[in-house]
Amino acid sequence: MYSLNQMATVLNRSTIYLSGLQKRFALPTCEGATYPDAYLEFFRTVVYLRTFGISEESLRDLWVLEKKLLTLLHVDSTGSPTWFLDACGRTTHRERRLMLSNFDLGIPLAAREVQTGLDFSDRLPELFEGKAMGEDALRVLDECLKIEKGILKDVRSELPQLRAATKWAGRLPK
Repeated sequence: MYSLNQMATVLNRSTIYLSGLQKRFALPTCEGATYPDAYLEFFRTVVYLRTFGISEESLRDLWVLEKKLLTLLHVDSTGSPTWFLDACGRTTHRERRLMLSNFDLGIPLAAREVQTGLDFSDRLPELFEGKAMGEDALRVLDECLKIEKGILKDVRSELPQLRAATKWAGRLPK
């Protein structure tokens, strides 16, 4: 567990910056040192992607879609206020995980399929299926993958410059 100040120190960012991310990404706030490890990992992912020059707007767009997809798949059944962050930091099966929430969909994302009939919650079923109300998990997944593909392309194109800059910075006087 971390405090906001501890996370800011680990990420070399100000608490004001992290508070701003919380607001702009509509993340829940916690009191004191009660932020779970997954919360730090989410922030770390955002900071890393911003370091590669990925716009915060693109990240917020992807975040909204990922949360929508997870809601359509009824992943929000744990009762945790950070249910959409709880998979952050896990490293197994990277090819099956969404980029920001890091949720494992159980199949490679390249397959572009999801088991839409799963419902992990105890709540009463909806009167109409999500698809009948105009929401389709596969459509949302496609939108997520489209944004993620653009982000990955940008990261790959920036990687040589970042490596060169890191090497150059290592030669700077101490």
